[in-house]
Amino acid sequence: MGLAALILAAGRGERMRPLTDTVPKPLLAVGGRTLIDRQLERLAAAGVRRVAINHAHLGERLEAAVGDGSRWGLEVAWSREGTALETAGGIARALPLLGAAPFLVVSGDLYTDYDYGRLAGVAQDIARRPDSRAAHFVLVDNPPYHPEGDMGLDGDRVRRAGPRLTYANIGVFHPALFADIEPGARLRLFPWAYRFVDEGRVTGERFSGTWENLGTPAQLAELDARLSR
Repeated sequence: MGLAALILAAGRGERMRPLTDTVPKPLLAVGGRTLIDRQLERLAAAGVRRVAINHAHLGERLEAAVGDGSRWGLEVAWSREGTALETAGGIARALPLLGAAPFLVVSGDLYTDYDYGRLAGVAQDIARRPDSRAAHFVLVDNPPYHPEGDMGLDGDRVRRAGPRLTYANIGVFHPALFADIEPGARLRLFPWAYRFVDEGRVTGERFSGTWENLGTPAQLAELDARLSR
């Protein structure tokens, strides 16, 4: 079936207000194209064919804009939350749409040139040995708004100690990690997922290419101006 992906698109985007009062954050545009359009294009180019998208705030507008995903060569299914369940809760809710194999999770408000195709082999390795490798995190240098970072790397293993980097909101997960989360539970990915880090079951990599987690109107306007030039 190939690598499946979940795009997280349920957040309210409080820091992006007032833009997100009437437009869901992934439908904001930079360089003349919406953020989610860019994500879907990159996923399709990486060989992904099945994509689930969760939503809560203004979700009907997302569904109208993306449809069934066919114009990207994708099959898109929708995980409708009503009230946003945070990252871990949203992943758990979307599990029936993602299948039994390890899957990719990305945020719908990222702008990046990261090659998602390189994670297909990671997913296959996680499927073979989930007891020793149950997840894989992409990490980036700490942006100015998050100088303390989230976690570090010791070789290819993620650790909570050491020089800290920032989780890039790009990861591969084995579905069994979320099996004990009650359907509809509201749960953040961190600190919940740190237990798997402490068990030594999470690998990671440092990505130094283009990556922006767009959180404010000023960040959006700056990137839009740069791309429009």
